[in-house]
Amino acid sequence: MKPKKGRLRIWYDREADFLELRTTPKPTKGYFQNLGNEVFARIDSKTKKVVGFSIFNLTKHFPLKKHTELPLPLKAEIQTTATA
Repeated sequence: MKPKKGRLRIWYDREADFLELRTTPKPTKGYFQNLGNEVFARIDSKTKKVVGFSIFNLTKHFPLKKHTELPLPLKAEIQTTATA
């Protein structure tokens, strides 16, 4: 089955120093699974699928300059499967 292409939404709160990446148009009910180093996977409560990632205290791990390419500490492939 071919992976479904979609948008990756990225949100950064400078004051909270929090980065969120998600595949859903709006946040869904779910929970975080700790992946270590203040990196968390966002799990949808209904589907139990990963719908995003969050990094707390981002600049502690990645000091940011004005314009920065940010290598994230994860490799992910997000796919959906067809349901009958």
